[in-house]
Amino acid sequence: MEPASTAARELAQQAGFRRLLIVRLSAMGDIIHALPAATALRQAFPDATLGWVIEERWAELLCTLSNPRSGPRSPQRPLVDRIHTVKTAAWRSALLSTQTWEQIAAGLSELRAVKYEVAVDFQSAVRSALVARWSGAPVIYGVAQARENAASMFYTRQVIAQGAHIIQQNLSLAEALVRQPLPTPKVEFPRDQAAEREIACGLEKRGLDRFAILNPGAGWGAKQWPAERYGSVARHLAESGIRSLINFGPGEEDLVRSVEAGSSGAAEGIACSLSELIALTRRASLFIGGDTGPMHLAAALDIPVIAIFGPTSPARNGPFGTHSIVLRSSSSTTTHARRRQPDEGLLEISAEQVVAAARRLLGQPHG
Repeated sequence: MEPASTAARELAQQAGFRRLLIVRLSAMGDIIHALPAATALRQAFPDATLGWVIEERWAELLCTLSNPRSGPRSPQRPLVDRIHTVKTAAWRSALLSTQTWEQIAAGLSELRAVKYEVAVDFQSAVRSALVARWSGAPVIYGVAQARENAASMFYTRQVIAQGAHIIQQNLSLAEALVRQPLPTPKVEFPRDQAAEREIACGLEKRGLDRFAILNPGAGWGAKQWPAERYGSVARHLAESGIRSLINFGPGEEDLVRSVEAGSSGAAEGIACSLSELIALTRRASLFIGGDTGPMHLAAALDIPVIAIFGPTSPARNGPFGTHSIVLRSSSSTTTHARRRQPDEGLLEISAEQVVAAARRLLGQPHG
């Protein structure tokens, strides 16, 4: 990681922040997009207690499951000193439950006990802004153009975000605390030794050295490139000696079977925990997928990426900081409407285009 500049460190020391709180609850890709800014804050305030409020399901992005959620940092929890988890979906579904309110009260009590001096809301939503306020931090930073307008009511410091990409925008929010331009640092993910061994063993059993990760799933249908085309890509990659593993999550079993069928045996599904996905992605030669959390994980781990974009903007959400090729039709228009049907422009991207891009990234002839 690049160290913060001497001037930035001096300004940080003058600011005297000893306890900083980051609020970014979800989702996977958005948390990964906040990690460079959080890392920059860690470098600028090396001796401060750095906490993070996050949804329980994504906590493995910050800490391995077997490691304590607070205490001295280690390779298992390399960035933050304290992790505060929430379960907002479960709580919303059982708001009348005494247990729910007991869990909320206990979490808030633990959060407030740290006496954070500054909270930074990287989510720009009402719920994240409320969490920042409930932390008891007297100073709360957030962007002036919040994603949910009402969120800005809870900020004591409103920052005009700079930059086209969301990672740059998040970094500009961190720069407001340090009062100094900051380099974009490389992030460090937790290293779960059990997951590393499991993945290494699984790859050895499959006889895989060079392999691509295919990620056919997406947050909603408009972003989902057809499964059979992923299968076709896998067939062509196999001709070049690169087998494919299909990453999938709960509820995507039919999707992965469609990719496997279309690949004629050149690809197989692999179900991973989040820690195992980190370990698997570290070892990949190539990642192919849409605008999803696993794609942003691959980019953060400096794995070459073929990004297949439809309705979302690659200028804001594309792979950042790694060798990549973004494929997007000129007929796709930017929208975050969660439509079920695939974007028409997305369907204009052919398997042959993806294969050609993959071979370019891998330094192979087109054939």
